[in-house]
Amino acid sequence: MQRIFTLTRYFLRSFFFSLAGLLYLILALVYWKLFFDPTQGTPDIENYILIIGVFGAAVSFLVALSIAARANQAVHFPIIVRFSSRIEYLTAVLFSTVIAATLLQFLVAALAMFRGPGLVWGRLSEIPPLWLATNILAAALALHASDFVAVGWSRVTLFGILGLLLIGKSADSTISSWLVTRLNGWSMTASTQGWQGLADWMRNAGVWLNGRETGILSQIYSWIIWPFTAISDAVIKGSFTSPQALAPAVLLLYAAILFLLSADLFAEKDLDFVE
Repeated sequence: MQRIFTLTRYFLRSFFFSLAGLLYLILALVYWKLFFDPTQGTPDIENYILIIGVFGAAVSFLVALSIAARANQAVHFPIIVRFSSRIEYLTAVLFSTVIAATLLQFLVAALAMFRGPGLVWGRLSEIPPLWLATNILAAALALHASDFVAVGWSRVTLFGILGLLLIGKSADSTISSWLVTRLNGWSMTASTQGWQGLADWMRNAGVWLNGRETGILSQIYSWIIWPFTAISDAVIKGSFTSPQALAPAVLLLYAAILFLLSADLFAEKDLDFVE
C-alpha cells in the first residue's frame, strides 16, 4: 500500500502540474459557467446532484485516459520493473484518476454553491456515495479504452458488446419478430425430419417470445442500466427506496468486475511503452 500511495502521489503531482491538468481545470470552469451561471443562480438540488454527477463521470473517463497514457511512457519502465506485482502499478493509476477527477468535481460543486440551492444534511449525505461510485465505474471502464491496458482487440470486444446492447434495445421488437419467424420455420423443418422433441421446444420458445411484452435484449439492457435509472429516479423524487439505495453498491460491483478484467489483461500483456 505504501508503494501504491507513493506512486499515486507521483501521478497526481505530474498530472496537475502539466498542460493536461491545466486544460482539465479550464474544462471544469467552463462547465461551471455553462451549467451554473452565477448570474442566474444554481438550479434546484436535484439538478445540482445529477448535473455535477454527469460531469464527474465524464471527467473521470477523460482523466483516466490521460493518466494511463502518462503511465504508459517509457520513462516509467525503471519503476514498474521494481514492483512485485504489476497490479500495484495499475491500482495507482486508478487511485490517482479517481482522486484527480473527484477534486475537479468538487471544485465545480463548490463554485456552484454560489447563489446555489439550499442543502439540508439528508440530501448532502446522498452525494458522496453517488458521485464516487459513478466516478470509480467510469475510471475502471476508461482503463479498457487505453493502450495501457488493452490487449489486441479487448477494448473492441468490450465496447462492442455495450454498443450492441444499445442498438439491440432500439431494434429489439424487430429482432424478436425475426427470431420468432425463424424458430417457427426451424420447428417445422425439425418436425418433418422426425425430431419431434426439438420441434416442440422451438415452437414453445417462439410462443414464449411472441407473448412477451418486452424483448430479451430490452430486459437485459434494463437490468444493466438499472443502477443509473434507480439513482436518477431517486434523486428526482428526493428519497431512496431500499432497492434504490443499493444502486451505488451495484455500480461498485460493476467497477470491481471491470478492474479485475483490466488487471488480468495488464498482468499478462507484453508491455510496449510509448517512447
